[in-house]
Amino acid sequence: MKYILAHDLGTSGNKATLYSEEGKLTASVTMEYELLLSNGNWAEQRANDWWQAVCLSTRKLLETVDPRDIAAVSFSGQMLGCLCVDVNGEPLDNSIIWADMRSSEEEEIIRGRIAESDFYRITGHRISPAYSLFKLLWMKRNKPEIYAKTHQMLNAKDYILFRLTGNFQTEYSDASSTCMMDLNTLQWSQELLETAELDASKLPELKSSIDTAGTVTAEAARATGLLEGTPVILGGGDGACAAVGTGCVREGIANCVLGTSSWISITSDVPIFDEGMTTFNFAHIVPGKIMPTGTIQTGGGALSWAVKTLYGQEDSSYSLMQKETVQSPLGARGLLFLPYLIGERSPRWDAFARGSFVGLTLDHHRGDMIRAVMEGVAMNLDLVLKVFEKRTDIRELITIGGGARNDLWLQIFADVFGKTIVKPNVLEEATSMGAAITGGVGVGLFEDFQVIDRFLQPEENFAPNLENTGKYGKFKQLFDESYFALKDIFKKLA
Repeated sequence: MKYILAHDLGTSGNKATLYSEEGKLTASVTMEYELLLSNGNWAEQRANDWWQAVCLSTRKLLETVDPRDIAAVSFSGQMLGCLCVDVNGEPLDNSIIWADMRSSEEEEIIRGRIAESDFYRITGHRISPAYSLFKLLWMKRNKPEIYAKTHQMLNAKDYILFRLTGNFQTEYSDASSTCMMDLNTLQWSQELLETAELDASKLPELKSSIDTAGTVTAEAARATGLLEGTPVILGGGDGACAAVGTGCVREGIANCVLGTSSWISITSDVPIFDEGMTTFNFAHIVPGKIMPTGTIQTGGGALSWAVKTLYGQEDSSYSLMQKETVQSPLGARGLLFLPYLIGERSPRWDAFARGSFVGLTLDHHRGDMIRAVMEGVAMNLDLVLKVFEKRTDIRELITIGGGARNDLWLQIFADVFGKTIVKPNVLEEATSMGAAITGGVGVGLFEDFQVIDRFLQPEENFAPNLENTGKYGKFKQLFDESYFALKDIFKKLA
């Protein structure tokens, strides 16, 4: 039996998993590392902490299988980072990770040099300090001595690929999160690099996600317990790996992730450039495909906040919440909820937006408020879905994440969207599963990404009640009108 070792380098730790060639998860272990927060909006991590977590978790998993049975090592990793390393691959500073928003001045510099619509057409993204381009520019302007010594700027998994193989490389999905790659050509954009006055030689070689980065070196073998010569596949960014792990590998299938933040992604042959720039695009890990995406800041996070606030955190309160919410009718007795608890990305792109109950009366109870939250998140994500439906026919959405455990919520999504919602047999392992499949395809263990059907099976389908879908039409219009009526007030409150 052959196995694929997949690492998922997240924000709180590295999750290492073993998948058999039959598509079974056979072992999993997580090693945590520190998140360094400072100055209000700085977020950093130490790259060597990532490496130690990979070494320890690999050794732990190799207690359960023979290293000779590892067909490949593959990766998923946090995106939008900026780690500067020298010519020997030594980190010159902490990695500035995706959550860091320090580069607001750099954002304004770029806005003054290029129209946002042009930036969007090149990168697939809006101008935002979240992306690597702005972080590397911040490094050049604020730590010029480090920028001068920088041989390569890497994302998290790219650094581990170097530690395992000795090669500096990245792949298209991670590169598309830097906003330095032209999504249309899959090459580093000379136009953008010249606009930002950044050196193209500091960026790693671009390859496909299923390409081999190299093989495990003797030094890396000693550190991890892997056999020297074991193939290492590049893998992909965590969002793209999660899409594969939900079966979003062909057109017509969308994935809906109900985590703390929530998003919808689809697979497309070409980028979807929305006129209002409400959605964005990543390069997919499926070769030749693009992954249009729309992310809302609080999906499952909004529901968790509401449940804890209204019901407390005791286990027994959850069943009471479920009972009371089921008793609330469609529309929550005329109550709307705007789920903008920490501002909003797609579809509003409004940092000042705030969460709001609209229409609250003395007749409403807790169950109505929880249902309004569920419906508000669904109506917000429906705005994202409608952008994609202008370009492609979406038949069903495969839904994962903690929120996918709530059957009532899944039925609300089906009714609001007017689409079938598929609940798969695996809800929490999509990212590592996507990385594992990428590794298996890369070494020829699997023919192509359609092998996801071996890993993932539908457990339950939630078909839309079309009568309810029609009724939600009125509430969706009121939901939209409520946001625009309060938009200026949100800004004044801030």
